[in-house]
Amino acid sequence: MKSDIEDLFDRDKQNEPKMKVERKAGEPTAAFKGASWAALLIGVSAYLIGLFNAAMELNEKGYYFAILIFGLYSSVSLQKAVRDKDEGIPVTNIYYGISWLALLIAILLMGIGLYNAGSIVLSEKGFYGMAFVLSIFAAITVQKNIRDAQKARESD
Repeated sequence: MKSDIEDLFDRDKQNEPKMKVERKAGEPTAAFKGASWAALLIGVSAYLIGLFNAAMELNEKGYYFAILIFGLYSSVSLQKAVRDKDEGIPVTNIYYGISWLALLIAILLMGIGLYNAGSIVLSEKGFYGMAFVLSIFAAITVQKNIRDAQKARESD
C-alpha cells in the first residue's frame, strides 16, 4: 500500500509539464511522418514478400516488380510536379502531362496484369492490388512530408 508521501510525489509528477518538441510552422508531426514511413515500408514489404513467395515464373515476378517501381517513381514525380505548380515553381506542361500519364499507365498495367493472371487466385490478386495502392499512397505522403519539413526549415 502506498504511503501518503509516495502519493504526494506521484501527484507532483502528474502536474509537471511534459517536455514538448518544438515543431516549425508547416512541418508535419513526428507521428504523421512515422505513420507515412511505416505505411510505405509495410506496403512495399508485403508486396515484395508476396512476390517472392508467389508460384509465378520469374518473368512474371519481374513484371510485377517493375510495375511497383514504376508506380512508386511516377507517383512521387507527379506529387512533385503538382506541388511545384501550386507553389509557383515553373513546371512544363509536357512534364506535368507525362507524370500523370506515367502514374495512370502504372495503375493500368497493374490492373491488366492482375486481371489476366490466370495462375493467381482472387484473394492474391486483391492482396497485390491493395499493397500496390498502399505503397503508392504512402510514397506520395512521404514525399509530401519531406518537402514540408524542408520548406519549414528553409523558412526559419
